[in-house]
Amino acid sequence: MATDRSTAGSVGLRAPRRRRRSMADVVDVSLPFDPILAFAAVALSLCSVIALAGATEGNSFVVRQAAYALVGLGIAAVVSRVDYARWQAIRWPLYAFTLGSIVAVALFGQNVNGTTLSINLGFFSFQASELGKVLVAVVGASFIVDRRHDAHSWRTTGGVLLLVLLPAALTADFGSSLVYGAIALAVLLIGGAPGKHLATIGVVGVVAVVSVLGVLPAAGVDVLRPYQVDRITAFLNPENDANEATFQLKQAKAAVGSGQKTGRGDEATQQKLGYLPEKQTDFIFASIGERFGFVGTAIVLSLFALVMWRGLRILSTARDFYGAVLAAGILAMLLFQVLVNAGMNVGIMPITGIPLPLVSYGGSSVLSTYLAIGLLQAIYAQGRAATRRGPTVDRTD
Repeated sequence: MATDRSTAGSVGLRAPRRRRRSMADVVDVSLPFDPILAFAAVALSLCSVIALAGATEGNSFVVRQAAYALVGLGIAAVVSRVDYARWQAIRWPLYAFTLGSIVAVALFGQNVNGTTLSINLGFFSFQASELGKVLVAVVGASFIVDRRHDAHSWRTTGGVLLLVLLPAALTADFGSSLVYGAIALAVLLIGGAPGKHLATIGVVGVVAVVSVLGVLPAAGVDVLRPYQVDRITAFLNPENDANEATFQLKQAKAAVGSGQKTGRGDEATQQKLGYLPEKQTDFIFASIGERFGFVGTAIVLSLFALVMWRGLRILSTARDFYGAVLAAGILAMLLFQVLVNAGMNVGIMPITGIPLPLVSYGGSSVLSTYLAIGLLQAIYAQGRAATRRGPTVDRTD
């Protein structure tokens, strides 16, 4: 009887079946993790819970924020055990999901203060632009790594800008759009884009801002809603009492200033009497400043400094080019949000509605930030594991 050569070996035996992949092949629990980064993230969530307990009435905000943090920690733990290269392999489905979710929010989301930012899922409001910040970092890094041998081409630079800024153009969240821009610049910078490209982008950005805020409105073309323009320009003219955003800014600065060195504690009246707007989200930093003073805000900023330090360390020791570029995009996302949120609370940045990562109340922001922390931990783990193994194969990057 003839033997089927396609299924038989040299001695007529059937070839062994390929072993089915198990969860252990995807999730490696033995990988190391960065304890300092983990400590900083958990400590920031603890600061958030403490701040919300003093700034809000009842326990609903506190309980929900604690639950979001616990779920986020679980997400970060799982993501950190998975090889981050797998995200590069599914970048296009992730990008399609990003665009689809942003469009879905625009079509079916709930309208708050004239803007549609989220979809109410019952147990929490899903804000697609928050998750999109992390996913566009994954997609942008993947694209520039694929074209690393043509990094000096405008086609590569333009491709990254298109991929990252298209979701920004679709979302109604102006603050998130700015964060997307910061991610794009970081990906291009670490990805090897020429300095003249970055300079050109900077000039175009300045011209665009001047046009949107000044030239076009003067010509009768309103790109932004009037309240958005007021919020963005309030810090430039803080004495304009006709601008509601200026009033908000004054109250935030008063709260921060009244906290002095150690805070007013239970006598923090700005937030308790309702003068401090959005005290649980946009102006949580001012709430911390009033209640815990300079000491409280210094602790929060120091924890963010820990995150940035560890992030830069992870970037510099990444296993490969993709890990370094992805880490840069995530760090830009976090750093930009911290600088703008803290800055707008003390009157040196425009009021854009950008949350303070892990501290401002909000499920989408907390979960997305922990997803980003998990990716940083994955890059750290794979980098350490590669260092321990030593060079075993020739790398193409």
